Amino acid sequence: MRHVAIIGGGIAGLAAALRINDQAPGTRVTVFEQGPVLGGKLRTGELAGSPVELGAEAFLVRDTATGEDSPAVLLARRVGLGDDLVNPAVGAAALAVGGKLVPMPRGTLTGVPGDLGALAGVATVDDRDLDAGHPLLAEGEDVAVGALVRRRLGDQVVDRLVDPMLGGVYAGRADRLSLAATMPALARQARTEGTLTGAVKAAQAAFPRVPGGAVFATVRGGVSRLVDATAAASNAEIRIAATVREIARTPDGWRLTVGATRDPEHVDVDAVVLAVPARPAARLLAAVDAAAATGVGALDYASVALITLALPRPELPELSGFLVPAENGTAVKAATFFSTKWAHQRRSDGVALVRASVGRYGDEHVLQRDDAELAGIVHRELSNLVDHSLPKPVETRVQRWGGALPQYAPGHLGRVAAARAALRSGAPTVALAGAAYDGVGIPICVRSGESAADAVLAALRDRPEAA
Repeated sequence: MRHVAIIGGGIAGLAAALRINDQAPGTRVTVFEQGPVLGGKLRTGELAGSPVELGAEAFLVRDTATGEDSPAVLLARRVGLGDDLVNPAVGAAALAVGGKLVPMPRGTLTGVPGDLGALAGVATVDDRDLDAGHPLLAEGEDVAVGALVRRRLGDQVVDRLVDPMLGGVYAGRADRLSLAATMPALARQARTEGTLTGAVKAAQAAFPRVPGGAVFATVRGGVSRLVDATAAASNAEIRIAATVREIARTPDGWRLTVGATRDPEHVDVDAVVLAVPARPAARLLAAVDAAAATGVGALDYASVALITLALPRPELPELSGFLVPAENGTAVKAATFFSTKWAHQRRSDGVALVRASVGRYGDEHVLQRDDAELAGIVHRELSNLVDHSLPKPVETRVQRWGGALPQYAPGHLGRVAAARAALRSGAPTVALAGAAYDGVGIPICVRSGESAADAVLAALRDRPEAA
């Protein structure tokens, strides 16, 4: 019987385990998770008697590459949660401009506008977006998002729209993040279009929104249900608090060193899916393929904290939430009004859940405050931004994610492709999966895990099984 090890119990690793179970029934699969729980940054907790997301809150309904149902939606249906998918009741969002909330301009792609007229009152456009008779980017070229948008549309579009959008997703800065990695649809069109606004329109036209269709979904009762259901459906052996310290070659596959350094356990397997962050992956790859380890280990990360307040009968704007550009000088960079956005989160006693995100790449000093101080800062800043004093919280929850969000510098996809090529050449039964390589977001991580599973299964099919 083949034995595949999945190192990492986040949604990418669990999706890989399920894929192997579906595609190669009878294969033994073991998931090794270093932490105390499965799910990685998908974690549902409780606050004031209500479920609350402590990490990723929702996922895209449609696949940005095909326009079809996203891998997260397909996964939820596969594990029996299709009827428990819910969409936002309120989709309108806002932007903090000059310390006041204004409606988010419509028709942008991660903040990059296709219609400059939609930016009135939000950003002044320095329009240098002229068609010079050749594509914006050469084939294979990658640039920082901020560099391209500043060159074409000016600083305010970046600082007031694109940067807060990317900050809300990646806790990163537009001037450091790869266009190809963070906005692949726009990057594709930039290699054929001569203007940035034209590239945005072409990307939007490639997969137009369904009129009245929802953009996001979540799981009623919390995204941890998706984690648990996927783990159960995979039929994998789940090992919690099991740290894999080393991977070494054997004549037939790989030997994992698991657990304490003084008295480790050795587990022999035929294939390995590495679904862990870049740095631990690089350490494990050092004895597998030095080139792959070097390429993977170059990735940097940002730290964030998510502070959720349970507020008794607050007066909140009819918004799903808002983003805060760095120029506002606040610790809060984004906020979500859970009880407004999601109808199933509304309570008869009027208690509302509001979550704020704190921490940007290169500006993590605010995270050095203790939990009580962070919650106080968030409460004051949210009060200022909604323009009235919010009631004192009945309960707060601070969730810190240290080094959790990958920062994709220009050229990231090329480095990942080179690392994977090195593994296919020298260690085809080892594959990489997860946000460190393919992008953040639940659908991307699900697809990444499934692709890694397909890769190791193909390699195993090409190799005769030991007697």
